[in-house]
Amino acid sequence: LHAARIIIGTESVQAEEKLRKIYEPFQLPIVAMNRRSAEMTKYACNDFLALKISYMNDIANLCEIVGADVNMVRKGIGTDARIGSRFLYAGCGYGGSCFPKDVKALVKTAANSGYQMRILEAVEAVNEEQKSILFRKLMKHFRGDIQGKRIALWGLAFKPETDDMREAPSLVLIKKLKEAGCVISAYDPVAMPEAQRRLPVGVISYGKDIYETVIDADALLLVTEWKEFRMPSWSVIKKLMSTPLILDGRNIYDKTELEETGFIYHCIGR
Repeated sequence: LHAARIIIGTESVQAEEKLRKIYEPFQLPIVAMNRRSAEMTKYACNDFLALKISYMNDIANLCEIVGADVNMVRKGIGTDARIGSRFLYAGCGYGGSCFPKDVKALVKTAANSGYQMRILEAVEAVNEEQKSILFRKLMKHFRGDIQGKRIALWGLAFKPETDDMREAPSLVLIKKLKEAGCVISAYDPVAMPEAQRRLPVGVISYGKDIYETVIDADALLLVTEWKEFRMPSWSVIKKLMSTPLILDGRNIYDKTELEETGFIYHCIGR
């Protein structure tokens, strides 16, 4: 109902005319093209958005090394009208049903046609690597020894406002934490039933809310930026945790505020 445009793919003038009449009440831009071009447009659009995400994650990782702040960089380049401000947020990788599938689809389509999509191959590689960024930060903080550590996860869905866990960064993170011998407690406002289907109790435990999840935790890892997670009672959380360590995978918290409250805080690209 609120699309940016309507793409019509057809070789039939008659079909195009009928479709234009159907979509005319939406008062949206209509672009008609042949079917193959319409298919390519769909994939190219999603893959370009995936590219922006992986690009910013690559930039964020470099920002940490050279002493830049990715949030400032994002604001700076986002004001360039040629680039725009959307999909420039650094984090722990994209997931879901569209971006991973569509990137793979064009890479495979190209390979079948004897062509290599080198940029999209890099987009996919960067994203898969980024899903482990919080694990690497955790390992670095504890100098490689996280056996038996109690880890709290906030967020399991690949993005807020959904229970979708397809290709979710949380799944990669949980796998690595389990292999390293961690004890994991997780909470998500919506995706708990789906998580329990994929990860039965025994693999990890589930908290009834954000506070129960962090009891005796050695680290809190923010994976999905639900609104519910944005303004918790930090004083309560600090008392509940064994170690006041927060790894923010979506850059939603204020570093100064948390450090003044007594937390050790790490995020992406700062």
